[in-house]
Amino acid sequence: MLTRLRDLLVPAAQRRTLDELTAELDLRSGDRASRYSAYWTMLVLSAVIAAAGVIADSTATVIGAMIIAPLSTPIMGTALGLVKRAKTGAGRFALGGVAAVVTVGLLASLAVPRSYDLLSNGQVSGRTSPGLADLIAAMATGLAGAVALARRDVAAVLPGVAIAISLVPPLVVVGVCLGDGAPGLALGALVLFASNALSLVLAGTFIFAALGYMDAPAGRTRARTALVLSAAGLLVLVPLGVSTAANYLFAAWKTGVRHAAAEWLAAEPGAAVTGVRTRFKTFHVSVRAPGGLPPVADLLTRLHGIVPDGSSVVIDITQGHTIKAGKVRP
Repeated sequence: MLTRLRDLLVPAAQRRTLDELTAELDLRSGDRASRYSAYWTMLVLSAVIAAAGVIADSTATVIGAMIIAPLSTPIMGTALGLVKRAKTGAGRFALGGVAAVVTVGLLASLAVPRSYDLLSNGQVSGRTSPGLADLIAAMATGLAGAVALARRDVAAVLPGVAIAISLVPPLVVVGVCLGDGAPGLALGALVLFASNALSLVLAGTFIFAALGYMDAPAGRTRARTALVLSAAGLLVLVPLGVSTAANYLFAAWKTGVRHAAAEWLAAEPGAAVTGVRTRFKTFHVSVRAPGGLPPVADLLTRLHGIVPDGSSVVIDITQGHTIKAGKVRP
């Protein structure tokens, strides 16, 4: 069964040899100076492009940066090293790459004016609250990347781009948030990166082991691989499980705050809640009203038991009303 599945995913005629895969993923093989230069140059440039895309809230720019990002090489090289039980130096390149990308994001954040709101930036907010959906996406990306790397008939750039999307943007967001003085958001993005990286290594280790890329006796290697997979799986699931629970909890709190605020404004004609957002234990309620507001103490009373005790509430009011202008005539 396993052999049949393996041949279906990677036919023997298209399967790379262990030496070919090692040459692809081990930056120390071949012309080291050229490979080192290419790795660091392209990594820094991709981080600069990604940082510009994150700050400008441009999805196209962020994705474009991933086309040249080489961080997938040491990540998948780590998976191959675990299967081979051999030192590849991939860990040092990966950690150095992490530090470089975070530094670029930090410097980019310090270089721009403080005129943007991190929470309203989709590139930032989407990467600071990781959940189990992110784990599923990272695992699928890792499986696809490992299969593509093992096949001769799939261009090597394809898995690199797919994997880089899970790695470089969260690291850039870490740096941007640190530069903006938001360590809590930076921690969320770092958890996303760590979970993605572990998921990719986990998936790569599974595929490479299943394809037989091992130098040691099969029994010992499979036992060690199973242990590594189990440990990595726990490391991935724990933080993402906690983060997912926290996301659901905050979503429930925001819904409760919105309903309570709507009831609070019900007696004011034309007043409406336009949005609710959270930052740690502070709830920002955006309100549009043509005139004044009911006593704020009434809202705080309504929120008792809905949000945690000690939470702060900030009301952002926009005075005005909606005008129905009618239909545009040809």
